[in-house]
Amino acid sequence: MRASYIGEKTAQAAEGEGIRLEVIKLPDVKKGFVLLPGRWVVERSFGWAARFRRLARDYERLPEIVIGLHFLAFAILMAKPVAETMLIVDSS
Repeated sequence: MRASYIGEKTAQAAEGEGIRLEVIKLPDVKKGFVLLPGRWVVERSFGWAARFRRLARDYERLPEIVIGLHFLAFAILMAKPVAETMLIVDSS
């Protein structure tokens, strides 16, 4: 683990940007595979975003456009479960 992610200065910098920083450390005695809590959520989200071709490469010049594209991609991803739920509710 990098020591640069741990400390009060780093936590304050993250909080100044509106980010709650939570460092998850490996157990002291690690034997075999150990699942770290919370990490799979981030990896899953990156996997979902990778399905959108425009987000696979860094084509955009302005960060605002990239933010908008990510917002659009995740809105599309979240609309599908909502639509399926609405169909289930409407059919009953």
